[in-house]
Amino acid sequence: MRSFDQASLRADFPILSQEHQGKPLVYLDNGATSQKPQTVLDRLTKFYTTENSNIHRGVHRLSQEATDAYERGREEIKIDLGLPGSGKSSHELIFVRGATEAINLVTHGLREQLQEDDEIILTVMEHHANFVPWQVLAQETGATITYIEPLEDGSLDLDVWKAAFTAKTRVAAFTHVSNVLGTVNPAAEMVRFASEHEVITLVDGAQALPHGPVDIGALDPDFYVFSGHKVYGPDGTGVLLGRRELLNAFPPYQTGGDMIDIVAVEGSTFREAPSRFEAGTPNISGGIALAEAFRYMRGIDWEAAHEHEVALLAHATEELEKMEGMKIFGKTVGKAPIVSFVLDWAHAHDVGQLIDTANVAIRVGHHCCQPLMTHLGVPATARASFAFYNNHDDVEALVAGLHKVKRFLS
Repeated sequence: MRSFDQASLRADFPILSQEHQGKPLVYLDNGATSQKPQTVLDRLTKFYTTENSNIHRGVHRLSQEATDAYERGREEIKIDLGLPGSGKSSHELIFVRGATEAINLVTHGLREQLQEDDEIILTVMEHHANFVPWQVLAQETGATITYIEPLEDGSLDLDVWKAAFTAKTRVAAFTHVSNVLGTVNPAAEMVRFASEHEVITLVDGAQALPHGPVDIGALDPDFYVFSGHKVYGPDGTGVLLGRRELLNAFPPYQTGGDMIDIVAVEGSTFREAPSRFEAGTPNISGGIALAEAFRYMRGIDWEAAHEHEVALLAHATEELEKMEGMKIFGKTVGKAPIVSFVLDWAHAHDVGQLIDTANVAIRVGHHCCQPLMTHLGVPATARASFAFYNNHDDVEALVAGLHKVKRFLS
C-alpha cells in the first residue's frame, strides 16, 4: 500500500487537470459519478486493442484470455470485499449495469415469494432506485411498505426502525450511506437485527464504497449492491452480491445465451448463479475495467484518505455556514463528505447553473430522492460531494463561486 500523497493521487485522474475558459475544473459531483484514474482508462484501451473477444464459449486464444480476465476480475472484487473466492463464499457476485439493475433483479426474484399482507421496511432517505422497485413489487404481490423517516439531524432512529418489524416483515432494504444527507447508517447492527428476525436484507452501498472498502463478509447481508461508475470504474457496470441459496431460488431475470443449462423444443433448464443472471454478452470490458478500479483502490491508504475527506467536509461546512441564508441538511457525526444545502436568496437550480460559470460542478435537484425532499420541506437542494482526489482549493473555489452567485443575483 502506498502512502497517501493527495497531489499524486489527484494527478492520476486526467480530467481533473482540464481548464475551461482559463478556470480549473472543480469537480464536486462525485455523489452522481466519480472520475476515472488513468489505469482504468488504460485497461479499457488494452482490452479493445489486444484482447477483444466474446467470453465463455470460445476456444480460441483471445476468447480464453478475455474469459480469464473477466472471471479473474470477479474473483478479485469478491476478495476485496471480504468474500472468499472460487465458490468458497456464501455469496455470489453478479455483474449488472449498476445498483438500479441489481435492486430490480432482486425485486423480480422475490415476486413469487412475497404474498398479500407481507411487509417491506424502507427508509425515506432511499434513492429512487431503492424505492420504486419495492413499490412495484408491493403492487404486484399485495405486500405493504412501512417507511421510516430520518430524524432532524439526518440520522435514523434505530428504535423506531426496529419497532416497525412484525411477524409479517419479510424484507428490510436500506441505504448504507445517504446520497443527500451523507448519513452513514449502522448497517451492521441493522443487518444483524433483521437476520435475527429472519428478514431478508438488501443494502444499497452505492455511496459507501467510494469512500473506502466495505467488508461484506463481516457485514453478511443477504444482498449488497453498488454501481461501478461511482467507485472510479466505467459506467454501465455494477455488482449484486447475493446469498447463493436465495439467488438460486429466483427465476431468471433475463433469458438467452450463457445462462442456460439445456435448451430443447420441450423446454429449457437454467444454470445456477452467477451465470443464471448474466444472459447474453455482458459488458466484458466494463467488468474487467471495474476490477482494475478495485486494484487502484487497493493501493490507497484509506485511513489517511478518510482523514482527508473528513477535513474537506469540516472545511466546507464551516465556510458554508458563514453564508447568509444558508441551511445545510444532514448533520450526523461521522457522515460521508456530502453537503446538501439551500440558500433562501436563490433556487438550487440557479445556484448550480451560475456556479458552473466558475467551472465548479455541483449537483442540484431532488437527487432521485423526492420522498426525502418532501420530508425536508424543500423541492430541491444544491449538493457538493467530495472524493479523496478533491482538495482544499476545491472547497475555496466552491465558497468563492457561491459568493459570486450571490453578487450576481443581488
